[in-house]
Amino acid sequence: MLPLTDWVLELLSMEQTPFRAYTVSALLLALLALLFRTLLQLGSSWHRYYVNCQRLRCFPEPPRRNWLLGHLGMGQNTEEGMQCVDELIGRYSHSCLWWFGPWFPILRLFHPEVVKPVLLESAAIAPKDYVFYGFLKPWLGDGLLLSNGPKWVRHRRMLTPAFHFDILKPYMKIFNQSTDIMHAKWRRLVASGSTSLDMFGQVSLMTLDSLQKCVFSYNSNCQETPSDYIAAILELSSLVVRRQHRLLLHWDFLYYLTPDGRRFQRACDTVHRFTANVVQQRHQALSHLGREAWLKSKQGKTVDFIDILLSAKDEDGQDLSDEDIAAEADTFMFEGHDTTASGLSWVLYNLACHPEYQERCREEIKDLMRDKESEEIEWEDLSQMPFSTMCIKESLRLHPPVTAVSRRCTEDIKMPDGRVLPKGNVCLISIYGTHHNPAVWPEPQVYNPHRFDPENSKNQPPLAFMPFSAGPRNCIGQNFAMAEMKVVLALTLLRFAVRLDESRPVRRKPELILRSENGLWLHLEPLGLSRESRPSAPRF
Repeated sequence: MLPLTDWVLELLSMEQTPFRAYTVSALLLALLALLFRTLLQLGSSWHRYYVNCQRLRCFPEPPRRNWLLGHLGMGQNTEEGMQCVDELIGRYSHSCLWWFGPWFPILRLFHPEVVKPVLLESAAIAPKDYVFYGFLKPWLGDGLLLSNGPKWVRHRRMLTPAFHFDILKPYMKIFNQSTDIMHAKWRRLVASGSTSLDMFGQVSLMTLDSLQKCVFSYNSNCQETPSDYIAAILELSSLVVRRQHRLLLHWDFLYYLTPDGRRFQRACDTVHRFTANVVQQRHQALSHLGREAWLKSKQGKTVDFIDILLSAKDEDGQDLSDEDIAAEADTFMFEGHDTTASGLSWVLYNLACHPEYQERCREEIKDLMRDKESEEIEWEDLSQMPFSTMCIKESLRLHPPVTAVSRRCTEDIKMPDGRVLPKGNVCLISIYGTHHNPAVWPEPQVYNPHRFDPENSKNQPPLAFMPFSAGPRNCIGQNFAMAEMKVVLALTLLRFAVRLDESRPVRRKPELILRSENGLWLHLEPLGLSRESRPSAPRF
């Protein structure tokens, strides 16, 4: 076997000359320089890692499984995993350090005092972390959920008017109509003998139906008949969660070779094709009429989310690109249906567990509807449901749809007690942990709507309750979600009594949103003829 240098020289067909000696020397020097640079980089990385570990020592750390795995596998997405979080909060009421393997530390934050400096920092200093959100990128693109920096600031400013009360008010009719369709279906199912229904399955279809109308002015009739678009959204949510728990599939080049990866691509194509077609049709209408005539044609009509995105302009008068419009529409469809469906399902569950609160809500809603000519919840009615609102908030505290959000610090962040969150580290802000912290909420496992009575809640820290996150990157659609939840809850309690199905125990399962392991099954008892059981009004 030829020495390496002779092999290289033979390859170059070089003769024994002084030039050859210079070439050999140059190659050796290049190799030594490369080796030296690699060693310097390794040394620098090791030094940064060592310094970071030293700076993190001020945060308590639960016992690890071992030096290699760290705490990997100790926190499961199961009922037992959530009970483990409760134990962590009981032991480390403010924060603790958690290791994914030997190299990747995560700070888990459980208390308003330590959550506040992170969540209230600017989006530049505490951006969302790509590790936890990156798998959504091929689906949602650079929408508000995933974008960072100047792009996020620009889009947030342009989209904020889309959630103004004046824009949300016309959506109330859509919320009412979608709820009517769901309730009519429930009555048919109950009449056929299906008295116990999975709330997650039923309510998810209703929120998707509602969102398609609010975002696209499109009626897929997905509560009654299958829809490829809706099936693709549900499949994408499931595939993203499954991928998170398979470490080898975190690498794209491996994931897209698997059946799951190919299914993910097909579902993305279905969603993107639908959105692109709607955006293209609207653009054609806008180009045909001209902007002024197009805007005038929308007056007096319900303006959907795509219309608002098409008419949005930044400070320089620039529009959103078609790609940006599609990303924001896909993001709103994803964020808007799952979180609202989770919040609604759990509040119905909690009221089924507490018939006395359920009946008090029902009486409040009956009083509200007593002098109305139709069973339709209007915008002005939302402020006339104080106890029902307290019940929704307490359910969002006990069962927050999003259990945690993550941030990666680009600068050191100082805590109130003097400790410092070193830059470069990921912080996992536990919404569930803060909501269940006994140092913040006495008897945190008890469902007690009176916590949100104005007198009782006025002394709570502002970030003790944050179901929609908080700070500059809070949920832009929280007023939309709360309005929909109030409408659906009011009409549901007006028309049905809900009871627990004791034969199907509830086991919580935190995924992208907080679900129940095998569905959330409730018995439904119709309370009499209502508008949704009469001949329906024309739909979209």
